[in-house]
Order: sequence, then C-alpha cells, then structure tokens
Amino acid sequence: MTRFTEYKVVHIAEGGCGTVFLGASGLPLQKIEAELNKHAQDGWQVVFQVLEKKRYMLFWSREAAIITLGR
Repeated sequence: MTRFTEYKVVHIAEGGCGTVFLGASGLPLQKIEAELNKHAQDGWQVVFQVLEKKRYMLFWSREAAIITLGR
C-alpha cells in the first residue's frame, strides 16, 4: 500500500449554463483530463474520486467530480 505525505482535493463541476438551458450537460471530460495531466506533471497521483449530484438553482441538479490526489 502506498503511503502519501501530502494530499490535494480537486473539485470539477459541470457547467451552469448547460445545466440551466439543456437540463444537464455532463462533466467536462477535457477539463478533467487537462487538470489531472497538470497535477501528474507535479508528481500527484489519483487516490480516490467520488461523483456528487446536488441541487442547482432550485430546479436543476448538477454533477461534480471530487478527486483526491496524493504524493
């Protein structure tokens, strides 16, 4: 089991405009990929991830990825 001495949490949510106008827009996969690649260059590794779904502006729901990185 790998032991990490440092952790970082990254929160990436789907866009608000797509949620309001389209009902749902999905997670921005290119943004997630770019963010993970940027952190991987600094030596970070994905430890854990969870997807959350919560209410957005009373009527809509919005998804977000919460990713825990460690090094």
